[in-house]
Amino acid sequence: MRRLQLTTGGESHGPGLTALLTGLPAGLRVDLELLAHDLARRQHGYGRGRRMQIEKDTAEIRGGVRGGETLGSPVTLWIANRDYANWEKVMGPEEVDPRLAELRRLKSPRPGHTDLAGGIKYDRRDLRDVLERASARETTARVAAGAFARMLLREFGVEIRSGVRFLGPVGADAPPPTWEDLLKVDETSPLRAIDRALEPEMVRLVDQAKEEGDTLGGAVTVIAHNVPPGLGSHVQWDEKLDGRLAQAILSIHAVKGVEIGSGIAASRGFGSVAHDAIERTEGRWTRPTNRAGGLEGGVTNGEDVVITAYKKPIATLRKGLPSVDLDTLEPHASQYERSDVTALPAAGVIAEAMVALVLADALLEKVGGDSMAEVKAHWEATMALQKAWPGGV
Repeated sequence: MRRLQLTTGGESHGPGLTALLTGLPAGLRVDLELLAHDLARRQHGYGRGRRMQIEKDTAEIRGGVRGGETLGSPVTLWIANRDYANWEKVMGPEEVDPRLAELRRLKSPRPGHTDLAGGIKYDRRDLRDVLERASARETTARVAAGAFARMLLREFGVEIRSGVRFLGPVGADAPPPTWEDLLKVDETSPLRAIDRALEPEMVRLVDQAKEEGDTLGGAVTVIAHNVPPGLGSHVQWDEKLDGRLAQAILSIHAVKGVEIGSGIAASRGFGSVAHDAIERTEGRWTRPTNRAGGLEGGVTNGEDVVITAYKKPIATLRKGLPSVDLDTLEPHASQYERSDVTALPAAGVIAEAMVALVLADALLEKVGGDSMAEVKAHWEATMALQKAWPGGV
């Protein structure tokens, strides 16, 4: 049974975004610096659009916290959209200016975006009613809520980091990184690349795409370090932690593929070189390799959890793509909405938040407890049982 659940609300150019996070135990100390830091990291990166210059995301806590500690009730967060001041007459919840709304109407759907499918599903003739919620702006709320999950995991020694593995063709043959590789990622660099030597070439490619009115995709890798064995389960399909993590990562805008560990490389070879040998080192169960990415049969095995998200190029191109006008049903280039050339550095931060939410949920599911005192007591009991298991953990 899931313990931690996140619901977000709000549109890209509406008044703001809301995050409702339920299931956190009472007594968790809230780190406002961590919250602000993660929101700022999400806005960073070379190739971002003008929107990042307008917004300065801050999360206002409107429920679930008192005196710097969680209460056990839903944590409610509000993130105002500064750009709403320029869109109020188009996106106002109570009324809009018909003339301005028509000027901003989206009627030529963008291939690769939710515009057409969402318009058909919800019977909307102005596809702005779809794109506003489908926008990646929604991930701001996820990152804010994910920061609370990170605060919880940190209490039990779990850390999470990420980096850009490749951008377009640059670095596309790079293997999955290690935790030590991610510790070297410069959070202030233009693209947060894992291999910093590749950044100048990546920057040149972004400049080229921008000049041509095009966009770029790539991959980011997230690693959760010091994750205990035994999170998740093999007994039901929807309890397998690798499946839960994959679903969370695939829910990130423009992510079309997920790899756990060295799954792609392993699929191309023999089983004799695909798996991780089991060893005993200094009284611990260890693996000389981590091709499984810390998960076997849907359960964490004590190694680092390694997940790579493959992100397609952003679907909004300044030069447009072949589409159809909804009014005339004649061919028409897709309309342009202000967008990024690439958002890979931000994708890593968003993926960290999603991994944190899933792992925090799995940890609470494993040990239980309504207060931090209970959770920590149950955690210590679990760790004691693991140490007593044959050979210890």
